[in-house]
Amino acid sequence: AAVLWDLDGTIVDTEPLWMADEHALAAEHDAIWTEEDGLALVGNSLIASGHYIRDKLGIEMSAEDVVGYLVERLTASLQEHIDWRPGAVELITALEAEGVPQALVTMSYASIAETVSATLPFAAVVTGDAVSRPKPHPDPYLLAAELLGVDAGECLAIEDSGTGAASANAAGCDVLVVPHFVNVPAAERRVQVATLQDLHPSELAALFS
Repeated sequence: AAVLWDLDGTIVDTEPLWMADEHALAAEHDAIWTEEDGLALVGNSLIASGHYIRDKLGIEMSAEDVVGYLVERLTASLQEHIDWRPGAVELITALEAEGVPQALVTMSYASIAETVSATLPFAAVVTGDAVSRPKPHPDPYLLAAELLGVDAGECLAIEDSGTGAASANAAGCDVLVVPHFVNVPAAERRVQVATLQDLHPSELAALFS
């Protein structure tokens, strides 16, 4: 009935930007931030990440201020240049041509989502600052399906993280997983592919048959 897209790591290669900004924040406070710390946050809600970063770095900033710092820097980076994940824009465009409704379901905040979605044909956008229960709860995907006027159980979600895949599965969606920085465990109604490149809309249903 619709395709529901994650953003970070699925449509746009933002994870290196997030990690670079986390390292910058740590450097400003003479603290240590590791690659493992950054990977631990992939797929998390921003506020949960804010708490983790604040505690890990031992800084006096609030979790909200940490998130504000990261969001401002990432938004500025995306306004200058966007690194698209292979095949993502092409598949979005092909689905649009076939009349398939699509929504963006991201735990990034509105300023980031709007920068990315400005040139993409999404009929609805759900962001992390629009839901009280973020991924891995089902709420973001349920809201996206509601906004599109479809049943979440008849939707396909495209994700790159275990947290996001769990959210979509909990909402009743089939989930196409395209791992990027982290491994995603296998589960029912979950199929993994190495890339979206050269993947045509007609092939999506066959993946779950």
